[in-house]
Amino acid sequence: MSPSPPKSDAGAPPRTERETLPLTPWWYWAVPRVALVAAMAAVGALLWLLHRADLEEQRATLISDVLWVEQNLRFHLGKVQGLLEEAARDAADGRLAPGTFAARVELLRGNNPWLVQLAWFGADGSLVAAVPPGLGRDSVGEAAETVPSPETFGFARSLGKAVFSQPYPALGQDYHVEIHVPHFRDRSLTGMMVGIVSLNALLADAVPWWYAQKYALHVVDDSGNVLAKKSRVEAAASPLAYAVAFDPPGRGLLLQALAYRTGTNLTRNLLAASIALLALGVFASLWALRRHVQRRYAAETALRAEHAFRKAMEDSVRTGLRARDLDGRITYVNPAFCRMMGWTESELVGHGPPMPYWVPEDMERTLAVHRRILAGDAPTEGVELKLQRRSGERFDALVYEAPLIDAQGRQTGWMGSVVDISERKQAEQIARSQNERLQFTSRLVTMGEMASSLAHEINQPLAAIASYNTGCLNKLESGRYTTEEIAGTLAKLGAQAQRAGRIVRRIYDFVRRSEPRRAPCDLNAIIGDALGLVEADARARAVRIVRSLAAGPLEVWVDGVMIEQVVVNLLRNGIEAMNDVPAASRELVVKSDAVAAAARIEIADRGCGIDDEAAGRLFVPFFTTKAEGMGMGLNICRSIVEAHHGRIWFEPNPGGGSVFRVLLPRTENP
Repeated sequence: MSPSPPKSDAGAPPRTERETLPLTPWWYWAVPRVALVAAMAAVGALLWLLHRADLEEQRATLISDVLWVEQNLRFHLGKVQGLLEEAARDAADGRLAPGTFAARVELLRGNNPWLVQLAWFGADGSLVAAVPPGLGRDSVGEAAETVPSPETFGFARSLGKAVFSQPYPALGQDYHVEIHVPHFRDRSLTGMMVGIVSLNALLADAVPWWYAQKYALHVVDDSGNVLAKKSRVEAAASPLAYAVAFDPPGRGLLLQALAYRTGTNLTRNLLAASIALLALGVFASLWALRRHVQRRYAAETALRAEHAFRKAMEDSVRTGLRARDLDGRITYVNPAFCRMMGWTESELVGHGPPMPYWVPEDMERTLAVHRRILAGDAPTEGVELKLQRRSGERFDALVYEAPLIDAQGRQTGWMGSVVDISERKQAEQIARSQNERLQFTSRLVTMGEMASSLAHEINQPLAAIASYNTGCLNKLESGRYTTEEIAGTLAKLGAQAQRAGRIVRRIYDFVRRSEPRRAPCDLNAIIGDALGLVEADARARAVRIVRSLAAGPLEVWVDGVMIEQVVVNLLRNGIEAMNDVPAASRELVVKSDAVAAAARIEIADRGCGIDDEAAGRLFVPFFTTKAEGMGMGLNICRSIVEAHHGRIWFEPNPGGGSVFRVLLPRTENP
């Protein structure tokens, strides 16, 4: 008979907490709780106030440091401005000649490495000298054609004082500004000194190392664009930031400092943790006392909860549950099991093997599994069985078994859970079929991409056949020939026909659609067929293929066509990766060898390599680094290799480029 749930007043409404507790004043339990919560709230408020005070102190320090570094940068720019004014006076007084200008500029740049270039202009705006030569050589875009800035030159001449230009982009993700320092004599312009300043170099030289350890310093324009920065790492979003006008050079520039996120206050955290632990201790004490008071009511509460839980579980689960005694007779089934099989509880309980839901044609295997479970050797990973419903419909089921233990610790039987996995099996079959179609389509796409090279490869033996045939006809028509000459020509013609046939066979074997079938294959032969398909493309791209295959056959247990598809994809990727490499360096090395119980394929190119961002997503579907790629090649390669219980990965090539490696099993059951 089916085990019945414990008897209880299940129909009665559940008792409230006040009904299950002894009659005590309400404040008996409320006062200590309220007092403890109030104490915790007070301590929390105190910690929050300390935290706010700490933030305010950090902000005050930040503002002070920003103002200091702004004064330091202004000092550096002012010093150079004064030196340029001195140079302009010396040039106007004749104490500075173009010949000595370079030596003076080099001395000035040696002390101020952020001064990129210094130019001397005459009163008419003509260039007298520039050190280093070549104005605007580091500028990019439109700025390269307007160095020095005519607008700033005009402002400096009109205002009669030093003027800074708008910042403009330069090489190396840098920005430059110009300082135009005019010199007048008797209200007439005698010359102009123009200094070009690198903002990044200015920050690197003028901002001390300790400042960069605390803050990320940025120079930003009025649109919020970062023109220059100095930081040890990229600063994360931080509530501690301060900006001040960067004048000079002005022009709406701001000097912005962002404080790095610092570690939390250890002392404060330890204090908070200690208080929390003490509060938990008090709560635990109250709870222990409460447990002591409720102990005599615990059995009734547990019984009611157990009954409600079991009832809800039986009514809601979709997994079939079935209990059997040590003789294999069914002692319990849940509603889901009855719905799954089509028999009622009364029809199943007490039934022994063979069960009515066992499939007749699979009876021997099912009975063997049944006996194995009763012997105590139930598989922990479950066992798949073919079962039948009352209507005769067959379905796949996954059965898990666990021993039933009573209150005395003795085993009284087995509890099994039965899961209908028919839909999952169908989904797996559909996924396998779709994967096979995708692999077949990928091979067709690969052939399409290599069609031009393969057509040229086939055309060579066909042209040779036509040429040999014409020669034979000419000999026969002239009547001046020997049997040896004709035989030699026909032998060459036959060799070319066999060459064309081998090319066509490779293409046919590669693209033909067939069921996946694993068998012993020579890995070197598979690599050779793959190389035969891509050699024409390699020659067209001036890529030299170096073979370093294992001596003798290297047997692996694989589907040859699928592994050939993997090798062709990796070879073509390596060839295409070297498109931008000089022709003399285009070398693709293909190796094979045995590693323990596996065989290894290694394909190394000398291309541009794989960056860190692409490396993490290289085998993800639809991710590609090619302009016209689909992003499925390497994903298909990984699926094929893993379906063969193998492994595929890549590493940087020490000589430049990448090395892809594939491990394949050499036995049927790795």
